[in-house]
Amino acid sequence: MTMPVQPCSPAYAELRRLFEQRIAILEGPKGTMVQARQLTERDFRGECFCGHPHDLKGDHDILCLTRPTLIEEIHRSFIAAGADLISTNTFNGTRISQADYQTEAVVADLNRAAAQICVRAARWGETQFHRRIFVVGALGPTNRTASMSPDVNRPDYRAVTFDQLVAAYYEQARALVEGGAEILLVETIFDTLNAKAALFAIENLFDELPARLPVMISVTITDASGRTLSGQTVEAFYYSVVHARPFSVGINCALGGRQMRPYLEELARIAGCFVTCYPNAGLPNAFGGYDETPDEMAATLAEFATNGWVNLLGGCCGSTPAHIQAITKAVAGLKPRPLPEATVPVLGLSGLEPLVIA
Repeated sequence: MTMPVQPCSPAYAELRRLFEQRIAILEGPKGTMVQARQLTERDFRGECFCGHPHDLKGDHDILCLTRPTLIEEIHRSFIAAGADLISTNTFNGTRISQADYQTEAVVADLNRAAAQICVRAARWGETQFHRRIFVVGALGPTNRTASMSPDVNRPDYRAVTFDQLVAAYYEQARALVEGGAEILLVETIFDTLNAKAALFAIENLFDELPARLPVMISVTITDASGRTLSGQTVEAFYYSVVHARPFSVGINCALGGRQMRPYLEELARIAGCFVTCYPNAGLPNAFGGYDETPDEMAATLAEFATNGWVNLLGGCCGSTPAHIQAITKAVAGLKPRPLPEATVPVLGLSGLEPLVIA
């Protein structure tokens, strides 16, 4: 007996057409743009949290409730620069991460508001620029890791359980979809077990929805070792998540484009789905800033496109609308990576290293 196949949402087919026709552009980071405004504690609190017992400065996600106009302005600036996809300001939008600010009770409201802000910005962009703008619900890695102990003296200890992660991600994903997110992005993955909890939560949500949404997955390679923080290679990571039938896999954060090059090339070689890349604007300088200019970043990413490695490009930490605009211009007219033709199935297994059995 075969199980019925759940239909895909209309956005799935629309996004596929975009990724097949040209290189799509993802907006840049909200954090960089917020930090540039040098907001005060009062800005973060707004009218909603006047009597809140904990400091809120630094909780960028809470601005979706306290400064929604500011967040929408940031989305609009990236759309004007050429972005086809804008992602919600919810990198720390789980109750696990919001516990640092004692704001767990507003997590659902925060994520719904973030998606609604994106929807408003997207509709504005479509009217202004006459192109489809997609709303992406962003699910970050949380501030805890499920596969490693934070205590060197207690290697068996875990600061969070798989079930806690699943519950937190489900709450976030559900609120994002309720607010209007039409794509879900599990991003900046440093621990594959956290990502698998997010993917499991998303599958649980899909069981309740009439159609599946596109799921994009983006991993972080932390340094020149070519591995995630929890120790996996790019290929091992891919085999760990391919069961989730991702719309795309990719790499973001931690590295600049030049440092990311060999790992993206490897991912493009093995991935059976679309491939994405949004690096930092170079490596951080001694003051924690990013010095790579828009033209420098765009030149590197244009090389990736010319080599046929990507379907979507964008910028992570340190990138601005000027970077996104330069990338958009640099890849205009370049062909996206075609989906690979069907090949003989292989058994791909993974621990820290991949194991492929033909």
